[in-house]
Amino acid sequence: MSHLDKIDKPQDLHSLNEAELQEVAQEVRELIIDTIGEIGGHFGANLGTCELATAIHSLLDSPKDKVLWDVGHQAYPHKVLTGRRDQLSTIRKYGGLAPFCSVFESEHDIMGAGHASTSISYAVGLKEAMRRGVGEDGKVVAVIGDGALTGGVAFEALHNAGGLGEPIVIVLNDNGMSIAPNVGALSRYFNRIRLDPKLYHAREGIESRLTKLPAGIGPRMERFGPIFKESMKAYWAPGLIFEELDLAYMGVIDGHDVKALRKALAAALEADRPVVVHVSTVKGKGFAPAEEGGLEGMEKWHAAKPASIVARRPSEPVAKPATPGPPQYTKVFGEALVEECKRDERIVGITAAMNSGTGLDILQKQLPDRYYDVGIAEQHAVLFAAGLALQGAKPVCAIYSTFLQRAFDQIVHDVCLQNLDVVFAMDRAGLVGDDGPTHHGAFDIAYLRSLPNMVLMAPRDEAMLVRMLRTSVLHNGPVALRYPRGEACGAPIPSKPEPVEIGRGEILREGSRVAMLGYGLGVQLALDAAGHLEEHGLDVTVADARFCKPLDEELLSVLAADHDLLVTVEDGVLQGGFGSAVLESLADRDLGGATRVLRLGLPDSYVTHGKPTLLREEVGLDPESIARRVTEAVASRELV
Repeated sequence: MSHLDKIDKPQDLHSLNEAELQEVAQEVRELIIDTIGEIGGHFGANLGTCELATAIHSLLDSPKDKVLWDVGHQAYPHKVLTGRRDQLSTIRKYGGLAPFCSVFESEHDIMGAGHASTSISYAVGLKEAMRRGVGEDGKVVAVIGDGALTGGVAFEALHNAGGLGEPIVIVLNDNGMSIAPNVGALSRYFNRIRLDPKLYHAREGIESRLTKLPAGIGPRMERFGPIFKESMKAYWAPGLIFEELDLAYMGVIDGHDVKALRKALAAALEADRPVVVHVSTVKGKGFAPAEEGGLEGMEKWHAAKPASIVARRPSEPVAKPATPGPPQYTKVFGEALVEECKRDERIVGITAAMNSGTGLDILQKQLPDRYYDVGIAEQHAVLFAAGLALQGAKPVCAIYSTFLQRAFDQIVHDVCLQNLDVVFAMDRAGLVGDDGPTHHGAFDIAYLRSLPNMVLMAPRDEAMLVRMLRTSVLHNGPVALRYPRGEACGAPIPSKPEPVEIGRGEILREGSRVAMLGYGLGVQLALDAAGHLEEHGLDVTVADARFCKPLDEELLSVLAADHDLLVTVEDGVLQGGFGSAVLESLADRDLGGATRVLRLGLPDSYVTHGKPTLLREEVGLDPESIARRVTEAVASRELV
């Protein structure tokens, strides 16, 4: 029996010696490789934190002591060691373990996570509550890294932690990566520390050694004053950036040596002040294609696709190559943006550490001078875009719908207020699937619709996406363009896309008595539902709104006048969403009359993780459920 088979809770680690703990970490790594390699999921960062999770839980008494895992896609080893080992094969599956930390899943998941850079703020708040006598006292450890320290909110938290002097431990898991390679000056600073052994010495003693330099240099340095001396120390002493914020610094520690980790963490936990423990790990540790592939290998193996690692058994037949299907919306967008950049030298693309996830890796390869990655810093991405636009550029911010939420103030105050030419290309709109509620793009319609000067549009297929991107970069003012994750519809992509008239919808199918008005993915759902309704003798009109703001009020007037029931279909929350916009427009113009409006969309709740088809069935947004709701509405009003 392995050590891991005997670990049902983190306290089971306390009786093991360091050699045994090192073996436990390797067993966790092998379990992740075998399991995630078969079912798919976050991979590389988790392989890098096996020793770290083992060392932390061998010293702490969770959940009395609090361990906070930033982002959460590096917390699979933590899940394994906290009673969820036998459930690992269910992770990211409908009804299974959450892909990130979840307070609803385990008492050992102290904070819900899915967006980066939040753990230190949580840690400061938790420890301050303990200091005030609220709840049970305990130790607090925040594990940040995997690129998350490029997020500005993490520095706000570091500043607050140093100011309050909270005795927390901040573990900087420095692996040089998030999903894409880390960028920026801070990343270069950490690399310098990690890679140069001469910089491993502690800060103490630097100043005195400077004053003892020969040839009269030392005394001159003493006269140069504190600013020069601090500059010299900042160059030679790792961690000074933290020390200047009143945070003690320890590092760099080998993140794959349990003994070294335990020694450093034990010392940090005994300190009566905030301590940063700088740990160096390898993203993809123990899996050769990730380790030996350099940055490209680590980026590729950030997540593993199902059956990407487990070898085929000799008795199994060789799988036939799948017939190529429609392209991914992300790829269509990325290629279209390259073409727009070629047409207009003012256009540039901006990503917040999600180059391949947004399709901007295509721009990065083909036109690298038109591509910017600002790190996990969505607020800065939008402000950077605003600065570019003020100078006459045409920036396209490609940011997931769920992550754009983080930059809401900048959209309001810096882009819309000044009516700047910034395009927000929101990938992963609607239900994204296995990543769950932290990543569903459910709210962007509602949180952007109220903003003056903003134009909102959504394509029904990939051909319309290309046309809408063309429309967006030609428009003067802010534009938000949303599109879903996954395969497109198979519509032929125009080689010379024509712009779409802003605020103009389109009727796709003529019917009577019932009109279905879709927005974005809602159009295809409405068309599919119309097919089901036709089988039951109900011939309905289907229209594509194309724009949520401005609405096509002429089209709305026609649909309301000619039909008894108007059904809006969207893959966003109903409160403040597209259907609400339609209701408001009809009410403001006193056109509701006898026409009933039925709004279909996402509920006023957070939707779990799972395949999008399963989730749409759960929330009643699949074609069959839509057809059923329409039939019930028709029957209730005796329209048939």
